[in-house]
Amino acid sequence: MASTIPDPQPGTGTARETPHPQPPSGRAGRVEAHGIDHIPDHERHGRPRQLFSVWAAANVNYLSLVTGGALILMGLTLWQALAVIVMGNLFWLLTGLLSISGPAAGAPSEVITRAMYGVRGNRVNNAVVGWLISVCYFALNLAAAATAAFALVEMAGITANTGVKVAVVMVVAALTLAIGVYGHAMIMKLYLPITLALTAAFAVVAVGVFRHTDFSYVPAEPLTGTDLWAVLAAGVTLIASAPLSYTTSADFSRYLPRTTPARSVVGWTFLGGFLPGAAVCSLGALAATVVDMTDPQAGLRQLLPDWFGPLLLLALVLGTIAINALTAYSAGLALQAVGIRIRRSLSVLADGTAAVALTLYGLLASDFLDTVSNVLQLTVVLLGPALAVYATDIVLRRNRYDGPALMDETPGGPFWYTAGVNPAGALALAGGVTVSALCVNTLYTGPIARALGGVDLALPAGLVTAALLYALLTRGKFRAPTA
Repeated sequence: MASTIPDPQPGTGTARETPHPQPPSGRAGRVEAHGIDHIPDHERHGRPRQLFSVWAAANVNYLSLVTGGALILMGLTLWQALAVIVMGNLFWLLTGLLSISGPAAGAPSEVITRAMYGVRGNRVNNAVVGWLISVCYFALNLAAAATAAFALVEMAGITANTGVKVAVVMVVAALTLAIGVYGHAMIMKLYLPITLALTAAFAVVAVGVFRHTDFSYVPAEPLTGTDLWAVLAAGVTLIASAPLSYTTSADFSRYLPRTTPARSVVGWTFLGGFLPGAAVCSLGALAATVVDMTDPQAGLRQLLPDWFGPLLLLALVLGTIAINALTAYSAGLALQAVGIRIRRSLSVLADGTAAVALTLYGLLASDFLDTVSNVLQLTVVLLGPALAVYATDIVLRRNRYDGPALMDETPGGPFWYTAGVNPAGALALAGGVTVSALCVNTLYTGPIARALGGVDLALPAGLVTAALLYALLTRGKFRAPTA
């Protein structure tokens, strides 16, 4: 497959990459000026190791404890649950692969995917896979932070009635959106100290959990046969939903110099997601062997010293703010990429408003744990195929993207394709989603899942189908535009 950029010309390599003074918009104390526009070479800065703290801070969070504990509640033994956690978190490798397109293009994922779907097709992709799912995840995480904050309010002697709950949700959302509004430089500045603080807090949690864990835990009625395979598949999907949700990982790497080694970007992104993700999910599973993790914060407090209770709750809130700031940031870029002419900072606030409304519904009108499990498993039907198309495109193009050309939205532009849609990307995504939907077993049971006795193969089926279709539809036909 041809690349989207011409071969480097003499004199246009590292000499053009000489670092310039960081622009005002790249400072943490100023609102980021860039949205979905291309980042020129002279504004590129940073090192790939900074990505570790970005993803680590986002993965030491309440939702990871919930999903880890849920595996035990689903009927797995401890060691089965730990194996599922490792397998599910290995999908951070794909998140790392997607992130290498950021430095190559100097553009966010929401724009790079024009190469896969075309200008118009990508607007639909961003409306659903980019914006809608991001807002849903924002709401889920905000609800998780709010439940911890409610308990903190109760400790202070204030009754968490409906009015207080609404106020708490608004405060947590405001803190989250402030980071998202200030943008990339603020994220890079804050997330290292956040990672260190959360690591210290969860180290105390780990000590308390390890002291009480029943390492030989087996449920009263162990799962066997088809029932076991069904739960194992559902568990991997549940854990993998976290890395799969970051089909926008290039958003946080796009400021890196174009010459940044791809392996470093993949490695630091993977480690930042995998290590804390596996560790915190495992703590949830370990704790579930001795306490009821349907209410993780209450269950964990039984295993920890009394003085640490408020600090644990603060850590849970802080971790969720960290992950949600990334989600809000990407959702804001997605809203711009849909075609709405709005400043990035305002688009973040618009996303936050929608997420707060969903959060209040989730907390006041539904069961939180069931909602988390169902939504995370169902979004994989869309996210898996979307990630597969993106990853396949990176591999086939050898990660060569022309950032300025991707900005061209005109009918005569290089990524207009046919009436603004790239048939290869659209058909591959549609095919992957269709096959995945036939294999799912969560809010409903697809016919293939039913035929397999409830085993949910939506994740692997969607990934493989979308990747193969995209590769076949582009082989020998698709010629990537050149500058």
